Amino acid sequence: MMMNNVVKIVGGLLAATIASAAAAGQKAKETYSTVGSIEVLDAQFKQIISPAAKIEKLADGFKWVEGPAWVKNGGYLLFSDVPNDTVFKWKEGLGVTVYLKSEDFAKGLHLTGRPAPNGLVIDHAGRLVICLEGDRQIARQEKSGEFTTLADYYTSRRFNSPNDAVYHENGSLYFTDPPFGLEKRGEDPRKELLDNGVYRLSKKGEIQLVTRELSLPNGLAFSPDYKVLYVADSDAARPSIVAFDVKPDGGLANSRIFFDATELAKKTPGSLDGLKVDKKGNVFCVGPGGVLVISSKGKHLGTIVTGQSNSNCAWGDDGSVLYIGGNPLLVRVKTLTQGVGF
Repeated sequence: MMMNNVVKIVGGLLAATIASAAAAGQKAKETYSTVGSIEVLDAQFKQIISPAAKIEKLADGFKWVEGPAWVKNGGYLLFSDVPNDTVFKWKEGLGVTVYLKSEDFAKGLHLTGRPAPNGLVIDHAGRLVICLEGDRQIARQEKSGEFTTLADYYTSRRFNSPNDAVYHENGSLYFTDPPFGLEKRGEDPRKELLDNGVYRLSKKGEIQLVTRELSLPNGLAFSPDYKVLYVADSDAARPSIVAFDVKPDGGLANSRIFFDATELAKKTPGSLDGLKVDKKGNVFCVGPGGVLVISSKGKHLGTIVTGQSNSNCAWGDDGSVLYIGGNPLLVRVKTLTQGVGF
């Protein structure tokens, strides 16, 4: 259910400026302040992002922007502010509005805890699917505005706190289940599953544990041909992006370290989190220092340095614009490539 009220500064939650529409009813052209910088480490990077590209600040004042997802049928971005149990909507020329508030999740769902919406993804029918970290389930918003639970248990045990999700081209949903939403994380007495797994939800509603190899699975994305799944492991002892081959039955095989961020994390603050892939196979992963751009061969080509703590990113507009969330900003940068799915 969409809330039409414009978000103003409420208890320090959000500072967002809404542009005025032109007299003829057209959207006004926005001018945004910029933050951060573009760090080039390899000449290949200049073919992906211009060194002169600007990181535009779209909105400020959030606690933790997560799980952005672009809605093609409408041309707007949805994103979560996890601590505030809110999903926001951002649209060019209109700014930020509240899309879902805490109480909206009760429409169709039996909530046993606060929602804490995290990763967002749009399914093949254009419906919003949300990882409800706090209520330990994945839910879908139907066209009526009500919610349907898609996954909340595996082998009769509750998930830890579903974090991020991505659709395969065949319609199955892959998602990660770290314990980040539990107060004591891995030591929390409410933790029912021994593993912090990566799961697959088939089109028929069957749930499959596809790997238990990662300590703290987080962001995930498919290669352009959907034959490889990349998963970020946020384990501070060895932060890495792990690649898996996708088997015909949907399972995963042949795990290998695609990118090891251990040494980078020793020098630069930040952990591996959300990630996306472009059509050339380059991986864009939130990590130490900003968004790391890594070639399909696993080479660190450059970094989008946002100057803030980052969480996740998403392709938007025509697929060439990368939206990045974190604390306290929502920002974007124009690239010279195009994301998978556009």
